[in-house]
Amino acid sequence: MNKSDLIEVIVESAGIPKNIAGKTLDKILQSITHALKKGEDVALIGFGTFKVNERKARTGRNPKTGEVLQIPASNVASFKVGKGLKDAVQSLGQKE
Repeated sequence: MNKSDLIEVIVESAGIPKNIAGKTLDKILQSITHALKKGEDVALIGFGTFKVNERKARTGRNPKTGEVLQIPASNVASFKVGKGLKDAVQSLGQKE
């Protein structure tokens, strides 16, 4: 499923126009991005938590040349799955 597919699901389930659904989804994603840029966690109970983790500087190796290089520290976005989503995914393939 991509963004367009998700917008279609919102249109069908909420009964709202496609442009409103698209703007709403964009605003949700912008809000999550803005919160992460400020260093805040975004917790969606039952779905999961978005947060920013620090990745320490480390030594790496160029696989092509074997040259040792220094990889700088960075911040990375991460997602921890919530119980509701985890349980829903676990039920895949199980007979009901």
